[in-house]
Order: sequence, then C-alpha cells, then structure tokens
Amino acid sequence: MIEHQSEHPSVGPELSAAALDEARLRQQAIGVRLRQMFDEVVNEPVPDEFLDILRRADKSSEQS
Repeated sequence: MIEHQSEHPSVGPELSAAALDEARLRQQAIGVRLRQMFDEVVNEPVPDEFLDILRRADKSSEQS
C-alpha cells in the first residue's frame, strides 16, 4: 500500500487547523472582492451606442 506523506511531516493538528482558517479567510476575501467587482460592473452606465441598438430592436419588433 502506498502511504501518502505530508509535505510537512512535523505539521500537527494545530497548524493544519491554522492553515484551514487561513484558507477560509482567503476564500472569504476573494468572495468579498468578487462581489465588489460585480457591483461596480452592474452600476456602470449603459453606453449610448448600446441603448441605440436596443431602441432600434424595439422599433423593428413593434413593426413586425
């Protein structure tokens, strides 16, 4: 049977719990930043050119 060896054989349960806490904090920070980025994109104004395209599409669908 092949035994899996840890990269850090002297790592005890305390350190691995600390590593898990650090990973959770890192994931949480990533989640917060992703939400901020999403909010920034959602709150950006719609370009006039795109609004013109939408208006033309509405007009052509009304005429159909």
